[in-house]
Amino acid sequence: MNISEAVEKSGLTAVTLRYYERIGLIPPVTRGKGGVRLYTESDLGWIDFIKCMRNAGLSIESLIEYTTLFNKGLETVAARKEILIEEQKKMQERYNELGKTLETLNKKIEHYEQDHT
Repeated sequence: MNISEAVEKSGLTAVTLRYYERIGLIPPVTRGKGGVRLYTESDLGWIDFIKCMRNAGLSIESLIEYTTLFNKGLETVAARKEILIEEQKKMQERYNELGKTLETLNKKIEHYEQDHT
């Protein structure tokens, strides 16, 4: 599929898709005649993975490192797993902090509801 179709399916802009490829967030996309990008379902899978991880707060640097290792092959599986484990730990810490913040907000709202009803 061409970039317009990939844009429609991914929900990202063409500029973003080109940027992701240029900086190594996604593996290089196959090119057709005249250098036109030809996205595959596998490419869309990578794009979805990157979108999900970015939305969860993973750094671009970690994701570039992960993609670079992936492109090097199976001998990098352990290193890729380690990146994901480290990011999982960071995400768990953020999740715990958000939980504490939510508790504080709930208590504050409850306080206002009790005092002003």
